[in-house]
Amino acid sequence: MLRRVGETPDQEIDIAGTALLLASLDRPGVSLSRYQDHLNLVADDLEKAATGLNSLDERVAALNGAIFTAYGYEGDRRTYDDLQNANLIRVIDRRRGLPVALGILMIRAARAQGWDIAGLRFPGHFLLRMDHRGQRAILDPFEKGKPKAAADLRALLRTQGDEAAELHPEHYEAASDREVLVRLQNNIKLRQTQRGDNLAAATTLETMLWIAPQDKHLWREKALLAAQLGRIDGAVTALEEYISRETLDGPRHDAALLLQKLRGQEA
Repeated sequence: MLRRVGETPDQEIDIAGTALLLASLDRPGVSLSRYQDHLNLVADDLEKAATGLNSLDERVAALNGAIFTAYGYEGDRRTYDDLQNANLIRVIDRRRGLPVALGILMIRAARAQGWDIAGLRFPGHFLLRMDHRGQRAILDPFEKGKPKAAADLRALLRTQGDEAAELHPEHYEAASDREVLVRLQNNIKLRQTQRGDNLAAATTLETMLWIAPQDKHLWREKALLAAQLGRIDGAVTALEEYISRETLDGPRHDAALLLQKLRGQEA
């Protein structure tokens, strides 16, 4: 089923349903029906709370109330790097998670009402953009949906090591649901790599390619990781795929040199 997501247009992807399928890879035998029921229940609660609300601020308050107040969801500050925080099944079980996992819950509930909400391509920390009648709010799922002003966003950028960082239009750009799901899985892969578990990281990277097979950067990463694991044939195949998708001369040239080296190791 996950491979079908890779063939599905971005606008038709069921973001929460796909996140549950990804989570089920690490929870074999667990029925997803009660988790789907929970998502529906949250959406129904929000629908009741949002009746008659017209302003963006009221909608934001209702959304945050339906998820963070009513069900007690929160960002996991105590065990932030726990892999469970990026597994939507465990996030629902524990009511704690990473920003992107909590953001997916918010997206699911808000879109059930027909509201305009999307993840952002903001680096380092996952945020949401919610629009209504010409107004916009930037929400932080990790802080219970708290709206962020420009000064807050600038401070977030600067916590990533660049004291002179400034906001640019691309920081407000919406990410596709496919990008959000890749970002969710990337949290898992990054932690697996940091722990030196490259085998697990390679498996997670494969799930990312199932849902985003057009992402050339994932193919390059797969090639490099496969080479580290001594899987030279797989590295060659992935690098060939990357080269077929890369349009810039410099990266193509570098990849071609690496491909030549890997083919020498095949012999």
